[in-house]
Amino acid sequence: MLNDGYGVLAGTLAGFERDKPDNQGRWFHVKLSVSAAGHSYQCAVDVDSKQSNIGVQWKTVVLRPSEWTAITGLGSGFHLLRAGNVPGPGAPDGKVLDYLRDGRFRANPGCVFVMRPSPFVEWLNSLLRRVVPPWEAGNNVQAAEALEALLSVGQRIWVFGEPYTDGFGVHNIHQNQGDPINSQWAQENGVWQDGATVVEVPSGGLVAFLNKFSSQSDQTDQDGHPV
Repeated sequence: MLNDGYGVLAGTLAGFERDKPDNQGRWFHVKLSVSAAGHSYQCAVDVDSKQSNIGVQWKTVVLRPSEWTAITGLGSGFHLLRAGNVPGPGAPDGKVLDYLRDGRFRANPGCVFVMRPSPFVEWLNSLLRRVVPPWEAGNNVQAAEALEALLSVGQRIWVFGEPYTDGFGVHNIHQNQGDPINSQWAQENGVWQDGATVVEVPSGGLVAFLNKFSSQSDQTDQDGHPV
């Protein structure tokens, strides 16, 4: 589990910028500045790996707003959430996230249009509505551009991850399960504690940016460890 808890920051995007490469040429985050509850929060979204041979993957998912009212109804500020294993097929309070278990991240591309519906078409439509978007892979610039394409100063934003222990901010904004058992991050594996960036777009809809390291498994056990 994450060492310092898990939660979501609800606020307004005040600005964003990319980390500058350090003297080893590494470039790790898109840094978001979020205004919430009278404070300025700094949020570090991972768009590159500390080990360049691992790489980062990402996907952009159009959400169904009716499934996210537990989040969009939160007041401004950081809200601690109960991470960890939960009963049933999903998170009971609709707030915690899990890339692998959360049906809200399954895409809804639409339905097959036919004049006379049939059981087969109804089955096909239900299958289409549950398609999982594929992960994209590329370099840190491409990952940063994919996130930045969703961002607009002044928009409502919800950032999921681990709170800073010093000051106002959020980190571990990426998948937080599936790290290899022998890695230094394995102790932070857990279910229903994934980080993500969710924004409200001009149409009033919601879009999520999900990101993970390519070394993280997309199949995990009830404790978030790879299987």
